[in-house]
Amino acid sequence: ARALSVDPEIIFLDEPTAGLDPIGAAAFDRLIRELQTSLGLTVFMVTHDLDSLVAICDRIAVLVDKKIRVASMDKHLEDPHPWIQEYFQGPRARAAQNAWAQSLEAV
Repeated sequence: ARALSVDPEIIFLDEPTAGLDPIGAAAFDRLIRELQTSLGLTVFMVTHDLDSLVAICDRIAVLVDKKIRVASMDKHLEDPHPWIQEYFQGPRARAAQNAWAQSLEAV
């Protein structure tokens, strides 16, 4: 709240849902999306949480070996690197993307 009191254009979040249970993390994700929409905030987030990544981000950059390997505005990242394939095309990623799509349909 204190960070938002100065009316920033951008906020930085470092693993914001780490340690939260799934219900708390989902509530946090909704709050960030609401703040993005209502205040026009740009959010720069570092996360390993696929659910938050899918829910909040509209651009994704992936670091591999200390370098940006791929950057995209599409949540379905295509890259031949095995780690990126497993992380973004694997079962957890598909489940997160499906859950987000269903939440949009419910609104």
